[in-house]
Amino acid sequence: MVPDEVDLIANAIRDFALAGCALVCSTGGTGPAIRDVTPEAMMKVCDKVYDGFGELMRRRSLEEGVPTAILSRQLAASIGKTLVLNLPGKPNAIRTCLDAVFPAIPYCLDLLGGPSLQGSGRVQVFRPQAK
Repeated sequence: MVPDEVDLIANAIRDFALAGCALVCSTGGTGPAIRDVTPEAMMKVCDKVYDGFGELMRRRSLEEGVPTAILSRQLAASIGKTLVLNLPGKPNAIRTCLDAVFPAIPYCLDLLGGPSLQGSGRVQVFRPQAK
């Protein structure tokens, strides 16, 4: 667990990436409260942002009847070959959002040069057809 401080969160993300982690997931810190600084920390160390992840997480939460989903600043970004995913802080919301974006994660890791992950029969992952 990392305190709600930009530099501490940014350092933790950077350390995981330098250690070779392909996927780093954080939970919480995405709302409008003063102490919600996880997106700022991610932007401090990440190279690229993938807006579609946050858009889909917010949409899925809205579909689940959570009108405050529009306040969320969830996002995904990368630092080198590491995908960094910022999820909500509540367990039910984490499940909703992770279920929504998971099908794209293995392919994103492939494109970043990370490990090739295979889904089980219960989890559908997207990979384009080989030409």
